[in-house]
Amino acid sequence: MSLMFTSPVLTPTIGSFTFSSRRSNYIVMSAVRSNSASTCPVLTKFQKDCDTPTPYLRNVANAIADDMRAGLAVEGGGDLDMILTYVDALPSGNEEGLFYALDLGGTNFRVRSVQLGGKKKRVIATESEQISIPQKLMIGTSEELFGFIAAKLASFVAKEKPGRFQLEEGRKREIGFTFSFPVKQTSIDSGTLIKWTKGFKVSGMEGKNVVACLNEAMEAHGLDMRVSALVNDGVGTLAGARYSDEDVMIGVILGTGTNACYVEQKHAIPKLQSKSSSGTTIINTEWGGFSKVLPQTIFDQEMDANSPNRGEHLYEKMISGMYLGEIVRRVLLQMCETSDLFGQFVPVKLSTPFELRTEHLCKMQEDTTDDLQTVGSVLYNILEVSCCYIQGK
Repeated sequence: MSLMFTSPVLTPTIGSFTFSSRRSNYIVMSAVRSNSASTCPVLTKFQKDCDTPTPYLRNVANAIADDMRAGLAVEGGGDLDMILTYVDALPSGNEEGLFYALDLGGTNFRVRSVQLGGKKKRVIATESEQISIPQKLMIGTSEELFGFIAAKLASFVAKEKPGRFQLEEGRKREIGFTFSFPVKQTSIDSGTLIKWTKGFKVSGMEGKNVVACLNEAMEAHGLDMRVSALVNDGVGTLAGARYSDEDVMIGVILGTGTNACYVEQKHAIPKLQSKSSSGTTIINTEWGGFSKVLPQTIFDQEMDANSPNRGEHLYEKMISGMYLGEIVRRVLLQMCETSDLFGQFVPVKLSTPFELRTEHLCKMQEDTTDDLQTVGSVLYNILEVSCCYIQGK
């Protein structure tokens, strides 16, 4: 559910249709029989619970603003951590040389190399790769997770084409590490993990320096590279945008999780105990952790109750890609259990947590054929509906 929408993203109950899919000598058939969203009590209640009139949104916005001020005043002042990033300068466009970036923040991690040529040549060459993180590593040990990342990073560098990428003689490879989890930064290139989010629960990590973990893993894999900067994905987004537009002041993430960072005046940060209060710095809000006055539905509450961090990061759980598919799965399951959405059958996979992913919802949302049979076919392919097999028809 999203605070910005007053109706469900997916409404598969308008009209009536039958869809089929051939398997061997059989045709699988099912139907959605409701004529409109209003005829389905589950959707009617869900739509009502999702309602966010303007006065309600103002209350939410005011509560977030209060937490921002509290977080700037003192550590732990509110739900929003308002983390100091130690990033006091953003790209100017004059940068030259070979740079690397590693982005870890969800079910995948990304690595990129880029050759910059300053104002005149800008981006000369770039190469990137996205790698899925096995589920077992998301709940394994820090050695297993960072060992896997370092091995893939070493393989990426080994495939580098010398003609496209040139490292200055005598210079060591440096990499910017985007780590999209709450971190208490102690300098531009060090920070300790506060807590895992987005389904991660790697043991032995909380309170550890995440940069040291990666540096040690890279050294163990014979990779001559060091982390020169630690940032989260919001800061990385802001820095990337500032490279081509000097007016950009805010970076917002709407992906596996959600977060925002912005440029703040140092004199407006009471907890910044520094002799110099002039200039600006980047604040990482960690707004996904906001959990007050939010319009939770029963589906939000049930999902939160079954999450590893119950009662925390409610805003993130209500609007981000990690969870939207699961919310819709729970809605569809209740519709199946209380009505004849798929006839007499409840799809087996519809009872499996996180089997329906947000990417599947995007595919359905992007379909412009206005053909309900297409929606049904997509649902079938995703969930492998267990229905009657009718031979020869």
